[in-house]
Amino acid sequence: MHSFADIVSAVSSFLWGWPMIILLLGTHLFLTVRLRFPQSKIFKAIGLSFKRDKGSSGDVSQFGALATSLAATIGTGNIIGVATAVSLGGPGAVLWCWLTGIFGIATKYGEGLLSIKFRVKTKEGTMLGGPMYALERGLHAKWLAIIFCVFTALAAFGIGDTVQANAISTLLNEPGLFGPAFAGIPKWVSGIVLVTLVTLVIFFGIKGIAKVCEVLVPFMAIFYIFGCVAILVLNWGVLGQTVSLICHSAFSAKAGIGGLAGTTVMMACRYGIARGLFSNESGMGSAPIAAAAAKTRNPVRQALVSSTGTFWDTVVVCALTGLVLVSSIINNPNISYADGAKLTQLAFGQIPKVGSIFLTISLVTFTFSTILGWSYYAEKAIEYLAGQKFIIYYRIIWVALVYVGAVLDLSLVWNIADIMNAMMAVPNIIALLLLSGVIVAETRKYLWNGKLDEISTDDIPVVPDKSKRKSDVIKN
Repeated sequence: MHSFADIVSAVSSFLWGWPMIILLLGTHLFLTVRLRFPQSKIFKAIGLSFKRDKGSSGDVSQFGALATSLAATIGTGNIIGVATAVSLGGPGAVLWCWLTGIFGIATKYGEGLLSIKFRVKTKEGTMLGGPMYALERGLHAKWLAIIFCVFTALAAFGIGDTVQANAISTLLNEPGLFGPAFAGIPKWVSGIVLVTLVTLVIFFGIKGIAKVCEVLVPFMAIFYIFGCVAILVLNWGVLGQTVSLICHSAFSAKAGIGGLAGTTVMMACRYGIARGLFSNESGMGSAPIAAAAAKTRNPVRQALVSSTGTFWDTVVVCALTGLVLVSSIINNPNISYADGAKLTQLAFGQIPKVGSIFLTISLVTFTFSTILGWSYYAEKAIEYLAGQKFIIYYRIIWVALVYVGAVLDLSLVWNIADIMNAMMAVPNIIALLLLSGVIVAETRKYLWNGKLDEISTDDIPVVPDKSKRKSDVIKN
């Protein structure tokens, strides 16, 4: 078993090393150039995300779909993940992480567009979409769609369910977290509370998840940003030095200070890009599953709204985390790079008395929202593979695994889930690259020709439930 764990860890490290960096970052750059730098429309996109396209086809508002995808995207990677990148790659990793988010906006735009362009609906009117439908209807490659859904479901039960529950219960189990008189919450108690909360949300489907996420995501983001700003105020005197160090270290031969004096620019590049790619999920194919449910006038409007997810996740939240960590190290020589999680705790510990509570609440809300977002991704993947009648069984298994994850040690599952995440990205990237002509054509029609308010006349086909028939050929 130990040997198997070593093999899984090695495969995970390999996939999330240069192979995935080249594949995802290459796609980001390709779509950025071909789509004429859609990043320049980010403020227009942010404005659209708060508007409601009344009368448009869909299940939830554009903001509801965005909040659901952000719930799954903004997680421990934004806090611990960035700290790990700094710990392994030095201050320069922060800039590479940030640049990955900038270019990833184009890929998230393309994913959102294809999710609306090729979405279908059930006979009840519920919208279904995502890479599986782009692969099937756009490329007529149903076998790739099936592969994507299999890896999505497997990844979701790992990275989106059990390991997130484990992260919450482990964090709350730390003795003295809220003071010396507090002994820590037993993991089984955390498990029961989590099961109850998750059950109350996911059994209402996308509408229930979206309603909770519309409230939870803004709260947790603002709460965390407030904490980061408080630390930056405390470190105000070294902010200029912080920015200079991050930029210099990203391109210098020796990209570190203190304990990382021997870190090379290649390591800063690798770990910064890898954590950025993993954090914002641009190119992974998860976010467009939620985007397909949006009420929107045309594919480009939702594509713009979807692109803001990467902006908020990486360009804002991850960047703030990076500034907090590096400025804290400069301002406090006793803070060490040695461990990413410890680095984060020490940085937030600068806030007198409430620093650890601030960090804990942020991590718990980030992690809980990830469970909600990924539950929807897994549900739609399983519905594509097996049909609607299996959804109730899936939901029961999902909440049961929440409890299992809360009470067991799941270090091996983390690495297995990372592998599944990498494998689900491959079919999605194939769809993005081979259907890039469709993305360009739709962008030209609605955005470049100034018809962003025009209502799409595309037919949304009705797809029969897979669980009630033997064949499932969706006709264009």
